[in-house]
Amino acid sequence: MIKIATLLTERGNRLSPEKIRLQKYIAECGIASRRKAETLIDEGRVKVNGKRAVIGAQITPGIDTVMLDGSKINHDTTPRYIMLNKPRGYVTTLSDEFGRKCVNDLVKDAGQRLFPVGRLDKDSEGLLLMTNDGGFSFALAHPSGNVSKVYRVTVKPEITDEKFAALQSGLEIDRRRIKAADIEVLVSQPGRSVLLITLTEGKNRQIRKMCETANLEVARLKRVSIAGLKLGMLPTGKWRELTAEEVDKLKRAASGTIKTAENKNSEKRQ
Repeated sequence: MIKIATLLTERGNRLSPEKIRLQKYIAECGIASRRKAETLIDEGRVKVNGKRAVIGAQITPGIDTVMLDGSKINHDTTPRYIMLNKPRGYVTTLSDEFGRKCVNDLVKDAGQRLFPVGRLDKDSEGLLLMTNDGGFSFALAHPSGNVSKVYRVTVKPEITDEKFAALQSGLEIDRRRIKAADIEVLVSQPGRSVLLITLTEGKNRQIRKMCETANLEVARLKRVSIAGLKLGMLPTGKWRELTAEEVDKLKRAASGTIKTAENKNSEKRQ
């Protein structure tokens, strides 16, 4: 994030705040992507200090006044942490070159540009954290942190002892053996089973790859918990701010100073 009036360069005997490109500033303010910001500028909707802006112009945050459609754009660097209940059909990116729906579309009313912590693939749903705190995001998403993530997974057909053993055996991704997941069978009936799968070293599409090796089809995959933080009753497509206590718990979990314990009985009721 941009540190207003603290990124300074020596110029003779005086210090000058760092300048940044206008489209980057607009993106950092959460107004639009850089590409969309260029469109806004090209359409004449952006002014800097009362004058029509041009693409490529540089501004000084905290000093220059940037207006969009007559309203001042504010650059707020206050750390934000939110929980989103991601629906299926959305990609975990801020913009998509193929025009697919993005999670950023669901948090536009947050007032800041927030980035996903890790990802959920397009066909998955559930708990997704978003923030503007890069250090927090990196620590929480990095595999070395061993942060637990719990998923409720519906598979077809029903699971057998043989298939269960195949799921628990672990698998190799990118020539590296992945830690075995903790798996609990919640429901098993003819044609389908519901599993609770806990990962501490999540790789891209790991659960789907696990199920594929066991000849199981994933009918539904929903993340319900991260480091003990539960999705709860948050409606699909909605988001909420995390409390200070929740953020602190996640930070400590990511740093390895605490070990989170999943209350599986609570997860079953979701």
